[in-house]
Amino acid sequence: MRLRWVAGLGVLGAVTGGQAVEAQDAARRSARELGVIVGVLPPGAHNAITDVAGVRVGHTTVVEGDAINTGVTAVLAHGGNPFRQKVPGAIVVGNGFGKLMGSTQVQELGEIESPILLTCTLCVPRVADAALSYLLGLPGNERVRSINVVVGETNDGGLNDIRRRPVTEAHVLAAIAAADSGPVTQGSVGAGRGTIAFGWKGGIGTSSRRLPPALGGWTVGVLVQTNFGGILTINGAPVGQELGQYYLKGEIGGRDGGGEGGEGGEGGVADGSIMIVVATDAPIDHRNLERLGRRALAGLARTGSSMTNGSGDYVIAFSTVPVADLAARGPVGNDAMSPLFEGVIEATEEAIYNSLFLATSVRGTSRTVEALPLAATLDVLRRYGAIRP
Repeated sequence: MRLRWVAGLGVLGAVTGGQAVEAQDAARRSARELGVIVGVLPPGAHNAITDVAGVRVGHTTVVEGDAINTGVTAVLAHGGNPFRQKVPGAIVVGNGFGKLMGSTQVQELGEIESPILLTCTLCVPRVADAALSYLLGLPGNERVRSINVVVGETNDGGLNDIRRRPVTEAHVLAAIAAADSGPVTQGSVGAGRGTIAFGWKGGIGTSSRRLPPALGGWTVGVLVQTNFGGILTINGAPVGQELGQYYLKGEIGGRDGGGEGGEGGEGGVADGSIMIVVATDAPIDHRNLERLGRRALAGLARTGSSMTNGSGDYVIAFSTVPVADLAARGPVGNDAMSPLFEGVIEATEEAIYNSLFLATSVRGTSRTVEALPLAATLDVLRRYGAIRP
């Protein structure tokens, strides 16, 4: 299948079939650009997971008419050989309705040895196989006979003909090859092309926080793939309720807001999933990375997620300090973790907002999912004092 880069998305976007992925609408702005300031800690230079030195992100967005809206997002801890330069890692499960490949070995050994790849539910095996091709082909891995690839997913079947399993090895390799530092394209791109959050168009979002030197000077960054439901809350303001689209609306009175959520139901306000990738340059071992990942779920909760029965809510956390260097660097102790906890909560919350604020409307074969209406949202935020003038 022919693959070409897409103007407007730079090296972070690719598409098949000759149909261009729309560039981010000029009217779509990040939450921070519109005055939605989350928390007290400052972001990094790009307000992205790539503010953690060495981390790179790449997308391949796959679009074919209205039937296919999906893709791959790759997160790499560094520019070297992931298998030879393993990094400390941990995985946290909020609600386990999902298919996170490679999770058990990460939890057993506390190490990540592959790119972290996000995609659609039924594409996980093909993405994993492509990741194996990539890793086995790297110089130095000629005699390797076992590799643990990490592939996460959400179900974009509401906007994507997911049974066709349209992601190919070429798409995966393109996303890895496109991975770069610097600004990260967000919204309806990569693994977020077909996702739905709170009944509006979800997608890829990212944010970061920097600690002051007195607290270690470390950076923590978060990237999310949002495809979940609940009662959208932004900086404490009840946006979902004010805009008339929220979980349990039909059961407690008023017109039903919809059923099975991001996993393909009518309203996209109930069930669904989210993948949260957390990166930091702090030298943190597996145990404290797991603790850090748990706090990312606190950021998820602040946005109004219900983590319902049919939701897969996962956190993949890693430090960019190689496993081989961790002991010499001196892992961060328990008492120094609290500022990092605050940082990951704030970055997760803002990354989720960015996934909504920067997403564009997407049409599938049977429905169009509209982007969050920014003007109406900002009006709600102003009325509740949740936005800076």
